[in-house]
Amino acid sequence: MPWVFAMHKLRGIIALDLDDTLLNSKKELSDRNLSALEAADAAGYVVVPATGRFFDGMPAFIRDLPMLRYAITCNGSELLDIDMQKVLYRAEIPWQRAVALMEYLDRYDLIYDCFMNGFGRMTAAMKLKIDEIVSDHVYSRKMLHELRLPVPELKSYLRQEQTDVQKVQFFTREPSLTFEILEKLPELFPDLQISSAVPGNVELNALDATKGKALLFLAEHVDMRRSQTYAFGDGLNDISMLRDAGIGIAMENAPDTVKLASDTVTGHCDKDGVADYIEKYLLP
Repeated sequence: MPWVFAMHKLRGIIALDLDDTLLNSKKELSDRNLSALEAADAAGYVVVPATGRFFDGMPAFIRDLPMLRYAITCNGSELLDIDMQKVLYRAEIPWQRAVALMEYLDRYDLIYDCFMNGFGRMTAAMKLKIDEIVSDHVYSRKMLHELRLPVPELKSYLRQEQTDVQKVQFFTREPSLTFEILEKLPELFPDLQISSAVPGNVELNALDATKGKALLFLAEHVDMRRSQTYAFGDGLNDISMLRDAGIGIAMENAPDTVKLASDTVTGHCDKDGVADYIEKYLLP
């Protein structure tokens, strides 16, 4: 068992999606949710953010939470030991496969990027089209502008660096185009995991890159049983975690497909649904 936990008995792991789960629809951490996390930590639970973002893409107020030791990032392509600055679990897309995917996506009117070595990269010309393509999702536009390093051309950059990637994602302006591409991707790229957390956005990871697999790896790492894991989520990229956890808890604001993959449903993200469940079921 890791030394940091040696002085007290662990009761479980609480894995938390961020956007529209732990954070409300304004991307804020409420005082009540924060208090619930602090109480859970004091009670012996390991609090773990589980996000599609890379670590530095998480809000600073999440990264700076004093109880954080671990983070599941990039939809489960990495499990980080924050204190030791070490990757415990890694499942990445080979760079050659990422280039092949991008070559396929180039036939469509969309923009794409990739996560590599803990940061986002995007073709400079595509970054100039962010406001045009991602016109109806203010927060996604903000994230893309702030957290994507422009390179002259992303495929050429990957061929030069020859470094595997944590995630490839694309944005379209029309839902019909998203659906058209989604119908073809599973047959063309059966070796990739396909999910979505935001309308108009599709995320692709290696098959072993799921929040659920990263969560179970962490449970084994800290010598806990699957039955001691609790997962909160609202999006399609949370389904693996909700199914694999001992108890999967969907938010009231989650779509039905996510709720059906869960064991139970808690309150809305704007009404402190995470705190509702923690206070009622997990605290002494």
